[in-house]
Amino acid sequence: MRSLYGKFLLYTAAIMTFSALTAFLAVNTYYHQNLKGSNDEKNMRIAKQMADYIKEMEPPDLRVFLEMEAGTGYKLLLAGADGKTERFGQAFRLENLAPEKVEKVLAGDDYHGMREFPTETFVTGFFSDETANTVGVPFTYEGRDYALFLRPDIKLLFTEVHSLLGGMVIVMAITSLLAMLIVAKRLIRPITQLTLATRRVGNEEFSPILNIDQKDEIGQLAESFQRMTERLSENDRIRKRFISDVSHDFQSPLLNIRGYAELLADESLPAGERAGYAKVIQSETDRLSSLTKQLLLLTSLDQMMSPLKPVQYSVSEQLKETVRKYRWLLEEKQISLSMDVEEAELTGDPSFLEKVWENILSNALKYTDKYGTVDVSLAAGEEKVVVTISDSGIGIAPENMERIFHRFYREDDSRTQAAEGTGLGLSIVQQVVELHGGTIDVTSEKGNGTTFTVTLPKL
Repeated sequence: MRSLYGKFLLYTAAIMTFSALTAFLAVNTYYHQNLKGSNDEKNMRIAKQMADYIKEMEPPDLRVFLEMEAGTGYKLLLAGADGKTERFGQAFRLENLAPEKVEKVLAGDDYHGMREFPTETFVTGFFSDETANTVGVPFTYEGRDYALFLRPDIKLLFTEVHSLLGGMVIVMAITSLLAMLIVAKRLIRPITQLTLATRRVGNEEFSPILNIDQKDEIGQLAESFQRMTERLSENDRIRKRFISDVSHDFQSPLLNIRGYAELLADESLPAGERAGYAKVIQSETDRLSSLTKQLLLLTSLDQMMSPLKPVQYSVSEQLKETVRKYRWLLEEKQISLSMDVEEAELTGDPSFLEKVWENILSNALKYTDKYGTVDVSLAAGEEKVVVTISDSGIGIAPENMERIFHRFYREDDSRTQAAEGTGLGLSIVQQVVELHGGTIDVTSEKGNGTTFTVTLPKL
């Protein structure tokens, strides 16, 4: 039985059976431990009342009297001194009263068979219809000694109750099983839907919409599955676009290298043109090298193959050193740079955070025209460090702000004027900042510059 539906029903039946058995054992144990003695005393009192009545009143016909008493709900066994026995009422299920017990009662002793009945796990105690499970008292009638053994006639006393209880148990069992069938079907249906949806997702069909409107754990699972499917769909779209973009970004410089290499093969080419073509090939080679390094870095960040190695270091000195690296470009474009850097330390990976400052600062210088301005500031708080890099460059259009961190995204030709641009820098910046538990915000106005604000926790 492999289906969850079948297993659910099997477990339900097993639990019901186990519960019934446990209830029987518990009630039986309770009877033997707590009720057996009091039940023996109660029936012994009734038996003695009968014996006293017979002794004092001497009814004209003992057997008629005993038949009448048996009709009130008792099973009676009358034993005479001559060894003969008579039964009144319904017959006992088992005749197992030892002769020596009868002899003791005839000799004047009481018999406490209910109290002395064996205490065992599967001995039903109160319901054991045996002559050994009786109480016995002696009496004298017309000068002859008798032993009277008594126990309640459970069937006579509780026939209606038994029928009602038995019918109730049967109806409860049938109703429970039918209810379990319905409930199991209802519980299994969304799981079946999830199974089918999982198979479709396995075939890269990312558009199943689950019609599961439940607030329980299955509903939460369906909601999580739906979110996962949406993310897988988005990741699949990004993956395909990523492959397309990578192919394009590799193809373009490779075609340039191939074209200029064919031109260089012309031996009649003037030296000046040859040098220019060689410079283009070198530039495209550098671009491919940069693209490869950044792709490897992104893969490392995505898969955490090269996890961060945080140490406490001076971020202010790192930022100043990054600015010094680009001093040549500042002088070449005659860009005015202002710095307001407070002394600050934080715990992070210096090699990764260095790429953050390099990417943001290089973009600021790249997209700022001659005689423009770049402002770099660092504000240190008790718990965080805020680095702001602003430029007076070409800016970013409002409709493109949300996409600037996408891989390979370039706004337009004006923002790809540098040959070494790959469209991966800001994606790397965002991932590194988020891995450090920080945030990055961008404000920009087309034609009026851009401001990047990076907030990092100190610890």
